[in-house]
Amino acid sequence: MKKTLVAYFSASGVTKQMAEKLADATDADLFEIVPEVPYTEEDLDWQNDKSRSSIEMKDRSCRPAIASKVEDMDRYERVYVGFPIWWYREPSIIDTFMESYDFTGKEVIPFASSGMSGIGDSGANMQKLAEGAKVVGGKRFPKTVKKNELKSWAKEI
Repeated sequence: MKKTLVAYFSASGVTKQMAEKLADATDADLFEIVPEVPYTEEDLDWQNDKSRSSIEMKDRSCRPAIASKVEDMDRYERVYVGFPIWWYREPSIIDTFMESYDFTGKEVIPFASSGMSGIGDSGANMQKLAEGAKVVGGKRFPKTVKKNELKSWAKEI
């Protein structure tokens, strides 16, 4: 059996709940991608063009710092990467995460939370940042997703 990690960034707690269910359903280790500078409510105001999240998403080269690192990433063969959809793609902190490790030979599976937006080009974006990895098609789930739905999805991959 492949050693599995569920890494996630959660701004509101929805992705965290999803990641916890997925980790439990797949018997995986869990790692929270925590920003070095936490996001405030004002930072996350997507309707304000001057909010931190808006500024980050407009600048594709932006790489928010992460507070900690995964211990011994080499032991994982499969890595689920979870995030909320921001502006139809993964948040910039996910780009930081993808560039922080050597994913060569690993299977990377994006999963996302969103009320309406699809996962968009997140998988393709992540593949560009993780040469040598196999980034498979990800999926967006509603916040009401059940553990058994996540388990079934994980078995299909």
